[in-house]
Amino acid sequence: MRETKSTALPPCFERWCKHFDDGFKTLAQRKEFRHYLGGLLGESDRKNLSQIAQDTIDVSYHSLRHFLVRAKWSAQDINERRLQIMEKTRQTRISSGFSLIVDDSGPRKSGNFTAGVGKQYISKIDNGIVVVTTHLYDGGKSLPLDIELYQQASSFGID
Repeated sequence: MRETKSTALPPCFERWCKHFDDGFKTLAQRKEFRHYLGGLLGESDRKNLSQIAQDTIDVSYHSLRHFLVRAKWSAQDINERRLQIMEKTRQTRISSGFSLIVDDSGPRKSGNFTAGVGKQYISKIDNGIVVVTTHLYDGGKSLPLDIELYQQASSFGID
């Protein structure tokens, strides 16, 4: 595994992250945001918290988990900020005449400990999870808008 350290990331990574700093209340949250984002962008094939913490120097699983699960920040606000930044940036701005793409995909999963796992269509009826993504496409580039975990009614106790 190749270990990464946030200071080893290119300067543009830090500039990008600074756009989101006011979405976090503490310096620790800003730091964990950078660690998590750097881990997602890193070379590891697995993008779970345990692997990100293991592959990144000076990062602990517990601090990443606390950031994602317990810290007070809004994923929706961060995503909205991302969309605003991408709309203002020449390289990522979508031109007129775009298409909206809605895509569902899902891997097979064993067990039922992961949210959303159940019998559903994923190229065939199988046990797995399904996520739905939306993108804008203008013929040259794609702008990811959102991702949502599909939840079956049975996972809410509704039949």
